[in-house]
Amino acid sequence: MRNAKRHLLTAVLVLGALAMVFPFLWTVITSLTSGAGLAATPSLIPEDPSLDAYRTLFGKSTFGRAVLNSVGLAVVITAIQIITSALAAYAFSRFEFPGKRLAFAAYLGTMMIPMQVLLVPLFVQMKNLGLINNFGGVILPSAASAFGVFLLRQAMASVPRELDEAATIDGAGHLRVFARIVMPNVTPAIATFGVFAFMSSWNAFLWPLVILRQDHLKTLPLALASLQGQFTTQWDVMMAGSVISILPMLALYIFAQRYIIQGVAGSGLK
Repeated sequence: MRNAKRHLLTAVLVLGALAMVFPFLWTVITSLTSGAGLAATPSLIPEDPSLDAYRTLFGKSTFGRAVLNSVGLAVVITAIQIITSALAAYAFSRFEFPGKRLAFAAYLGTMMIPMQVLLVPLFVQMKNLGLINNFGGVILPSAASAFGVFLLRQAMASVPRELDEAATIDGAGHLRVFARIVMPNVTPAIATFGVFAFMSSWNAFLWPLVILRQDHLKTLPLALASLQGQFTTQWDVMMAGSVISILPMLALYIFAQRYIIQGVAGSGLK
């Protein structure tokens, strides 16, 4: 009976994995199928696989630039969010000050505010700062993350205070304790948040659409949206762009999988 349950569970997990992998597999197959092949009966094995869609895609001068724009913005925003979130999380986990719980609750409450509500005031602020059609207008509103503060604060709270006290006795200040004691002990949580922050910035569409108007400033999601025509769409080219957009995130997840599991388990998230 136990073996039967184990086999049943394995079969369910395999079916679930196949269901999740199939959309990505179909995207790859479509990107390798020529336009004429797409008009025929759909098949999991293309009769005449071709890389023409990828050649067409990178033949567009703006697409390669859009990929570089997305990579640069995602790396910069992720780095800034890790720094600001880690500093705020250290303050919330190690310092005692009046209104600490209320401030932390209010900060977390900002996670419930949808981006659509903030579009107009953010746009006005960026316009007053002269950051329209500027990458700074994308980076500045994303410099802080309430989710990052929550995640890293939970992880830092699990680091024993005795380590801080021992370092303080040896003459270390708060910055040294933060950099040499706390941060190395929450590496899995930092890696986990880094993946989430990179993914959020990489997939961002609405705010870059509002703030970036010129073609050479567009990010990858905006470039993918421009591939869809009003009346016709080259689906093989569209799917080729989707594959390009998925590959960096897939590689990042594979690389950081171990840290993600440790970070989620260590921070108490479910």
